[in-house]
Amino acid sequence: MIRRIDHIGIAVRDLEAAVRAYSEGLGLSCDHRETVEDQKVRTAFLPVGESRVELLESLSPDGPIGKFVEKRGEGIHHICFEVADVRSALAACEKAGLALIDREPRPGAHGKLVAFVHPKSLNGVLIELSQERP
Repeated sequence: MIRRIDHIGIAVRDLEAAVRAYSEGLGLSCDHRETVEDQKVRTAFLPVGESRVELLESLSPDGPIGKFVEKRGEGIHHICFEVADVRSALAACEKAGLALIDREPRPGAHGKLVAFVHPKSLNGVLIELSQERP
């Protein structure tokens, strides 16, 4: 079901400052920026091998990232796994007894289909499942 780690999402207060820190401090380069309106977030992606770091800045205090940063501070928000078929992956997760945040995939960054598995099912880690659109 899982092909690889697509990215690790890191919630930040200031996207520009975070991109500078990762670029200057670690030598990573940002290759893609995107605003995902329905998630109220601005993103920046920094490739690392076959995976990426996704930096996420909230556009609104009531967005998922805004709430996360307010409650927990900056840091790792989620791990995203690439799957061949997100609907099949969701069905397998549900069959295994995992709690789903999304029952149906929704549009995500890079034009992908994404869905989330609740952190209470996987040791406190929010999992994103991501599929390239055909």
